Amino acid sequence: MFFQKKKLSAQRLRDLVSFSKNLGIKFRQPELLDLAFHHRSSSNESPENLHVNNERLEFLGDSVLGMATATFLYEDMKDNQEGDLARIKSMVVSEKSLAPIARTIGIDRMLILGKGEEMSGGRNKDAILADCVEAVIGAYYLDSGYECAEKLVLELIVPEIRKVQEDRGQKDYKTLLQEMYQKKYKMCPVYELVDKTGPDHDRTFWVVVKLGDRKFGPAKGKNKKSAEQTAAQMAYDSLKKEE
Repeated sequence: MFFQKKKLSAQRLRDLVSFSKNLGIKFRQPELLDLAFHHRSSSNESPENLHVNNERLEFLGDSVLGMATATFLYEDMKDNQEGDLARIKSMVVSEKSLAPIARTIGIDRMLILGKGEEMSGGRNKDAILADCVEAVIGAYYLDSGYECAEKLVLELIVPEIRKVQEDRGQKDYKTLLQEMYQKKYKMCPVYELVDKTGPDHDRTFWVVVKLGDRKFGPAKGKNKKSAEQTAAQMAYDSLKKEE
């Protein structure tokens, strides 16, 4: 077995069962679900459990999430080009879509964090929550197989896909900016990371976007992608006003 089974307290077991019931699923191995909630900060503070965290499950769940989402889009949007499918997929499997899902299903209450991460507000950090969604998907895949995991993914993700299809989701400003800028000038925007601030566990990234000789930003985000999106929005909004 790739993970070390441990005896769960009666209360933790009840919490895991309740979490599963709320999702309409059942784990044969509750220890596997429990592992999905262990952030690396909890293992960093316990040398004997150095590798007991959810990162491997997150890696696996990311692939299951991507495959299930891509397959659904392929079947659901038969008249659309690959670019449309890729754009929607990138939006709905992003941190900004997954973090609210995590809060809705109660992942924030189930997380196991190290003391430092807990004190710094880790229980409400979008990146940690989104990663944990993927870890839960990975754990369910190992526990019950792809078909069950796919069903869970679609229950969580299809509502997000519909929001984007109905233009109620968050706009992908990087795509919008690139399409507008290429159409006008036959060139692509260039993104540059200009600074990183804060400690390793709570970094802020600063990005500018260059459109020829013009610069927009710096814009900040909790990761490089979100900073790029904000910079792109600044540039896109400016270009729209000039039309």
